[in-house]
Amino acid sequence: MTIPDAALPALDGAALSPLWGLPFAGLLLSIALLPIVARSFWHHHYGKITLAWALAFLMPYTLRFGATEAVHGVAHAILLEYLPFLIVLFALYTIAGGIGVRIALAPTPGRNTALLALGTALASVMGTTGASMLLIRPLLAANETRRHNVHVVVFFIILVGNVGGALTPLGDPPLFIGFLKGVDFFWTTRRLAAPTLMMAACLLAVFFALDAWLARREPAPLIVSRAPFRLEGAGNFVLIAAVIGAVLLSGLWTPGVEFDVFGATVELQNLVRDALLLALALASIVLTPKAIRERNAFHWAPIIDVAMLFAGIFITIIPVIAMLQAGAAGAFGGVVALVTDAAGEPRPAMFFWTTGMLSAVLDNAPTYLVFFNLAGGDAAVLMGAREAALKAMAMAAVYFGALTYVGNAPNFMIRAIAEDRGVAMPSFFGYLAWASLIVLPLLVLVAAIFL
Repeated sequence: MTIPDAALPALDGAALSPLWGLPFAGLLLSIALLPIVARSFWHHHYGKITLAWALAFLMPYTLRFGATEAVHGVAHAILLEYLPFLIVLFALYTIAGGIGVRIALAPTPGRNTALLALGTALASVMGTTGASMLLIRPLLAANETRRHNVHVVVFFIILVGNVGGALTPLGDPPLFIGFLKGVDFFWTTRRLAAPTLMMAACLLAVFFALDAWLARREPAPLIVSRAPFRLEGAGNFVLIAAVIGAVLLSGLWTPGVEFDVFGATVELQNLVRDALLLALALASIVLTPKAIRERNAFHWAPIIDVAMLFAGIFITIIPVIAMLQAGAAGAFGGVVALVTDAAGEPRPAMFFWTTGMLSAVLDNAPTYLVFFNLAGGDAAVLMGAREAALKAMAMAAVYFGALTYVGNAPNFMIRAIAEDRGVAMPSFFGYLAWASLIVLPLLVLVAAIFL
């Protein structure tokens, strides 16, 4: 599957001022900072803020290049990248929300570690969002009697919400963006299996040791009510398998039929995939008893948040991609010089650390998209001669997303559910300190061994 570049042919990145990137930077900074400094204001007005940043780009863009080119550019970004990205997230979120795991477990270190390992394994199949929504509530219920339980949620965010999603495009949003741009579905499975297994094994070992130490410091024996294991909505696992099939179909079936929609070339296999994903989500809504979703405290707010915020991101990123594609001649020539050598070839180690740090403080999906285009934007080349750069940015976008609450979409959702259940989660910078202490040494090891 080949997706055309996001930038318009008429948009010459070499001729654009860095000022065109301000709406994109402003939106990402708003996402990162306003929930900290003005939480109530952001919660009530984030949609308006997102719209304002999108208009801050679209209005001058329309005046400069004309209404026709503006319509083409937005259609290109929305139809070819944003909607496919959103639809797969919506399908996985909806279907996973119809599965209920009901069990009461004594929160022993071994059982907690096993549950984290299960979530890590499921993350690449169900997506980090789906696996997180499936298992966070059983994990919280098992540990609710413990005085020390914050670390359990922190490791859950790192492992299930991030690292575990590195093996397929379904696992983490940046990898699905790569799939949409033409990266083979199983490329990440083959290339990222070894570093991901190493990361997961080390993190699980550290968690077990920490959890065992903290369990010994509990003031009294843990008493947990016993209940038989019950799995509800199991039919949704069949629907998840169908989601995988639909995504694979779009990568393997190329009928060569295309449609022009407002200047964007939409391929038939992608339309079929998106229609199947929406149908599967609808089937889950219709076939799953409402009581299961009610017991899961399932609601639509998280996916609505993602839909609104990423609509603004995918629109405002248009000129940024154009400037990066211009290479050394563009406004971001300094970034290009940092991550490429004298011959213009990517430097994998610099791609790893630069993509990673930006993924941590912004959001890993748009960061991956920016660096994918910075490396040339041609999936065939990136899977071939420039494979090391693609591997570096894929690992970085997934792994570094665990360093902050804003690094990946599930992080905030997991935190919100934990706080709702009475867990005193760390602040933004408190979590950053936790995650940095745990993850950064492993990232240094990954870079040394696999790059």
